[in-house]
Amino acid sequence: MAIKSKYICSDCGREFEISPDIMICPLCSKMQEPNEPLRGILEVHYNSESAVKIETLFPVEKKWFPSLPVGNTPLWKAEHLDIFPNLYLKDDTSNLTGSFKDRASILVAAFAKKHKINEIVLASTGNAGSSMAGIAAACGLKTTIFLPKTAPKAKMIQALQYGAKVISVDGNYDKAFDLSLEYSKKHRLLSRNTAYNPLTIEGKKSVSFELFQQLGKAPDYVFVPVGDGVIISGVYKGFKDLMQFGFIKKMPTVIAVQAEGSAAIHNALKSGTFQVVDSKTIADSIAVDVPRGGYYALKQLQKYQGKSILVSDEEILSAQKNLSEKAGLFAEPAAAASYAGFLKMKNELPVEATIVLLITGTGLKDIDAAMEKIIFPQNTIKSIKEIQ
Repeated sequence: MAIKSKYICSDCGREFEISPDIMICPLCSKMQEPNEPLRGILEVHYNSESAVKIETLFPVEKKWFPSLPVGNTPLWKAEHLDIFPNLYLKDDTSNLTGSFKDRASILVAAFAKKHKINEIVLASTGNAGSSMAGIAAACGLKTTIFLPKTAPKAKMIQALQYGAKVISVDGNYDKAFDLSLEYSKKHRLLSRNTAYNPLTIEGKKSVSFELFQQLGKAPDYVFVPVGDGVIISGVYKGFKDLMQFGFIKKMPTVIAVQAEGSAAIHNALKSGTFQVVDSKTIADSIAVDVPRGGYYALKQLQKYQGKSILVSDEEILSAQKNLSEKAGLFAEPAAAASYAGFLKMKNELPVEATIVLLITGTGLKDIDAAMEKIIFPQNTIKSIKEIQ
């Protein structure tokens, strides 16, 4: 049994019943300005006067969840990766669709099943779309995805393989986001848009629960690739729930890693205000001009003394190749950003600290990016004698 839960507006504090009819605070959203992060993001709050089990801290009962290999992903050390003795990789490439986004998608799917909703709509740069498409397919649900035409082909192919309806958008993720919201409202369908649907944050918090269970404690540092701000918001939400119910006593230091070419949240943490950026980075999964979860993510970083760091595309690609060669883990550029951030910051960290890098997606999702750092064989041979 899930314990009693409700929505609370992260801006004004008003409370709402959890239902498909509300996604963001109807009052705060009236103050929404163009080209700024979402106002009125709703947070799930739990009430209990007795001890709780971690698995009950979700707003949908367990019976509605499909039996799929999502979550409970490996946490492991790569012995040849670095001298830090307690450096861990949280390997979400092992999720059903190869992406961290499955954590949100499975909760949205369970919510849809509970409320007898048959179709889910979202915008995506690729991972969230293919994630929702795969999990929806396994649940007998339909998915419509608004995907920028520049999205990696592998991610589009993955979504199409799962049977999703893919609408190619002549524009970036932000344009796709706006069109998908318009479409879901017009046809009265459930939106899975990141940050807009509160369950996207709530589903992603499961990684924090797992880290606590796998380590037997909270880590000291967590490096998180950041684009729209929802994964890092989920990481914070999970640890906040663990603190609320006495499982841990303090918040880990969470480091937001952003690409230099898409640095809206990093810039806001430094300046206190958001400015639209013109995103240009090889790490498409964290490339956004307007981070929809920006205000909420920024609030968590400020409240819990989180940090941020920028990495270049060259540093991301080098980290990707290094992870592959020294850990046997082929991560997409956005996922490798967490390792790039660690490498750039490691001289500031205690060597004995427990450090976790979130590896959020498989490199097979973006082969073109990986080709930047490899050299293909130039010649073919017919006999072993021809090998130099």
